[in-house]
Amino acid sequence: MENGGVYNETTEPETKAPRRRPFGFTLRRLWGWRLPVKVVQAIFSLAAVVCEEIVDDCNLCGGLYFFEFISCSVFLLSLLILCAYCTDLYESLGEDKVQKL
Repeated sequence: MENGGVYNETTEPETKAPRRRPFGFTLRRLWGWRLPVKVVQAIFSLAAVVCEEIVDDCNLCGGLYFFEFISCSVFLLSLLILCAYCTDLYESLGEDKVQKL
């Protein structure tokens, strides 16, 4: 007993967690032509929102307000798609819920 033969180590050695990318960013879900198309879509929709905000005067503004609503909605939805597919949100929500989204 004096040499410590009775007592065995009861804990396992600590294992290091697998190394993750910053913010869980990955390009595994959007590959090929899909990623550039989604990025270009987000850029164009943001440009449409900015161009709409430049307009100072208009006589019939109904169409302009509708265009603003659509372009802003497309921008936010394209950002949501990029965030869902390019981060760990895809794995945490599950593939079936992301497909429903």
